[in-house]
Amino acid sequence: MRLDRHGWLVETAAATAVGLLLAVFFTWPAIAHPASTVPGDLGDPLYQAWQLSWGGHALLHAPLDVWNANILFPLDNSLAFSDSLLGYAPLGLVGSGVGAALVRYNVVYLLAYTLAFAGTYVLARQLGCGRWAAVFAGVCFAYAPWRFAHNGHLNILSSGGIPLALACLVRGNGPVKRPRWAVVGWLVAAWQLTLGFGLGLQFASLMGILVLLAVGTWFATGRPPVPRRLLVANAAGLGAFLLVGVLFALPYVRAVNDHPEARRSAAEVALYSPPLRGLVTAPGESRVWGPPSEERRAGLPAAVEQALFPGLSVLLLAGVGLLAGGWSVRRRIGLAVGTVVATAFAMGTQFVGGGRFTYLLLFEHVPGWQGVRTPGRLITLVSLGLVLLAATGVDRLQSLVRRRAPARVLGALVITFALVEGLNTVGTPSVGPVPSAWRGIRGPVMALPSDYGNDYAAMLWSTEGLPGLVNGTAGFIPRELERLRAETAAFPDASSVAALRAIGVRTVLLDTTRSPGTPWEGAASRAVDGLGISRRDVGSSIVFDLAPGS
Repeated sequence: MRLDRHGWLVETAAATAVGLLLAVFFTWPAIAHPASTVPGDLGDPLYQAWQLSWGGHALLHAPLDVWNANILFPLDNSLAFSDSLLGYAPLGLVGSGVGAALVRYNVVYLLAYTLAFAGTYVLARQLGCGRWAAVFAGVCFAYAPWRFAHNGHLNILSSGGIPLALACLVRGNGPVKRPRWAVVGWLVAAWQLTLGFGLGLQFASLMGILVLLAVGTWFATGRPPVPRRLLVANAAGLGAFLLVGVLFALPYVRAVNDHPEARRSAAEVALYSPPLRGLVTAPGESRVWGPPSEERRAGLPAAVEQALFPGLSVLLLAGVGLLAGGWSVRRRIGLAVGTVVATAFAMGTQFVGGGRFTYLLLFEHVPGWQGVRTPGRLITLVSLGLVLLAATGVDRLQSLVRRRAPARVLGALVITFALVEGLNTVGTPSVGPVPSAWRGIRGPVMALPSDYGNDYAAMLWSTEGLPGLVNGTAGFIPRELERLRAETAAFPDASSVAALRAIGVRTVLLDTTRSPGTPWEGAASRAVDGLGISRRDVGSSIVFDLAPGS
């Protein structure tokens, strides 16, 4: 395909508009009540809603201190304890407080699906596919059954930058050289890295392989001359990509060095590694394939990460594309080999030889991979390879129909099948009102009860002013927080107050509606006489001031 600049931009805009409509349809009712609900569950979405708020706040007030987030006080570098989503930070400049945080999260959630569709569409088109085939590829990538299990993982859903970056790079380095688009491709690739290394590591690995292949091909074809502007554009873009990668990697390296508990073990990798049957197992959220997969899913210890079915239509048409697609044999075989290799790595320790010569090579010897316990998330690259092969398969089937109208009907049928496979259920739990005690709270503060579940809510509530917060949940739980939870189990008493004052905590907020059944269920009835602290009731909470009168 050789679209001129106007045609390329018009198609990209149209694909984005269609992608947004599809996102609203497939995720409904996620956007129905954006200020009070979140898609998925009340776990990671609350954490990520806080992340988006913190990113915008830090850009505006402390751009050089963005990694030292308000959570997990007094630890430094706490934003690097999980994928940062900093690429979305500019959206955090608009609005403040919990309501704005939830609306922002829901909007970004929709945009993640939108970009996954649009990015794949323009990549397929840039590789020469027709519009029907490109739409099919976009639907199959954005709404593959395996994605539905990750409705609460915005960092995994945010994969649209991968195909979009590749599309821009192909456009820039294709037969018609367009240096500006090469730069744009590298910048989009760099932006994808800023969302986190959960996908960023595999994407960076892919980019490295593609660069080596490009250089190898250049040598193999006799080192043909490269336009100077294109060479400079790619060198500058690659430099920017590497610079962003290094700058974002440093905080994560420091996090692992400062907190050895952040390192994953081979046993964790084994727990999350999907067996071969996982590739034909859909999550329960898939309306079409979830029920037939129930028995296979029941045998998976971590089904969210192991139910990786990419869809029947994409598998069948990928086979057609491989055997008879319109692309060159070299391209089809190369894409198929890459997809198979990615699948082998995605199986982790479940692949032949216990993964010793595939995933564990990365895990044990390549920097960064020690922090990744979920091999199955490489299904992102597997899906992308499959949908591209399937797209050229659609083109081939349409080419066998000589008349235009029947070819369009065929295209509509395969797209309809993909859309049906994309039907899913999206939970939209209500977050509930912000406890009134959080408004105007004086930090640093510790919210009680503090545990894995309740700290999600505490982080979201902290977007009311973003005070220093002892609580926090991330990719791992720091030992310092676990120790403080144990030290404050009898709060309020002399030792717990002393432990909190030692790290600078000024306020403790006890939520009496959440404390029953936790170590802090008796905290409301304990006396504070002689402790040098004060207490006051604010709605359903009790606010303890550890520095009264200051």
